Amino acid sequence: MKRSLQLIICISLILIFFNIEGIINVIATMTNNEGFESSILVPQRNNFLIICFAWLLIILLRKGKALFLKRYDINAEDNLEARKMYTQINLLEKIVIFIIGLFAVGFILLSFNSIKKIGYGIFASAGLAGIIIGLSAQKVVGALLAGIQIAFTQPFRIDDAVVVENEWGWIEEINLTYVVIRLWDKRRLVLPSTYFLENPFQNWTRTSADIIGSVFLHTDYHVPFDELRQALTTILENSPLWDKQVNVLQVTDSKADSVEIRILVSAKNSPTAWDLRVHVREKMIDFIQKNYPQSLPRTRVYLEDKKATSKPS
Repeated sequence: MKRSLQLIICISLILIFFNIEGIINVIATMTNNEGFESSILVPQRNNFLIICFAWLLIILLRKGKALFLKRYDINAEDNLEARKMYTQINLLEKIVIFIIGLFAVGFILLSFNSIKKIGYGIFASAGLAGIIIGLSAQKVVGALLAGIQIAFTQPFRIDDAVVVENEWGWIEEINLTYVVIRLWDKRRLVLPSTYFLENPFQNWTRTSADIIGSVFLHTDYHVPFDELRQALTTILENSPLWDKQVNVLQVTDSKADSVEIRILVSAKNSPTAWDLRVHVREKMIDFIQKNYPQSLPRTRVYLEDKKATSKPS
């Protein structure tokens, strides 16, 4: 509704500026104000038309984007293709809007003779100045090019689960020059686009939303592993968070006073995997406490009786 109203206003303004001279003449005749004809609207009619046409193109672009993206449901369980299209279309929209605005400003500036003459003079002696400006704008241009590269190569997409700067969150916004990451505690991490081309990061949902989570337990050597596996299976089968794909319990390390047990479980997406890991860890510790309390990690101290071991004189 809002976009339709903008379209109506924009088309109305275009029609008004196309006939601005006639409208002003009618108003001047009705008000008997001949000086009204020298209004700024007449000499700047072309510039107003450029602004209106640029606005019209942006409205049509956004309307077309909305119609196209209706075919993709980003809230679906398997939304990989939808996230791919949302990311690419949103970034392409920003690129096209930037180009439209750039051309509109350029055409408006060229309509002023004074600015045009100054521009010619600048271009005639812009050797050193161009180099200085180019070096100054290097990071800005680099960020823009990085945003365009991300749009096409897509190392990540909207709503991807990522780990960046030791922070875990989801990609919330992808702009031409920066990316916004929504962290698990609702903070926002804002990074320049160039960061993702120059630094490594983890993308947990690059090819699919499902993910494997791990849980580590440290127990005594007396713990019965087969019983732990049965308990894990029971816990997972009674949990709606499990996607019934991965259920593994392995002993991954043995130390002087304990053994390390790794549990692998799978879930449909990263938030669910996190909740499932917390749930499994809690239930497994509770199972060991109730059934095998002697198998909790412990430190052994052996005291030798010197009298019993001493030789008789």
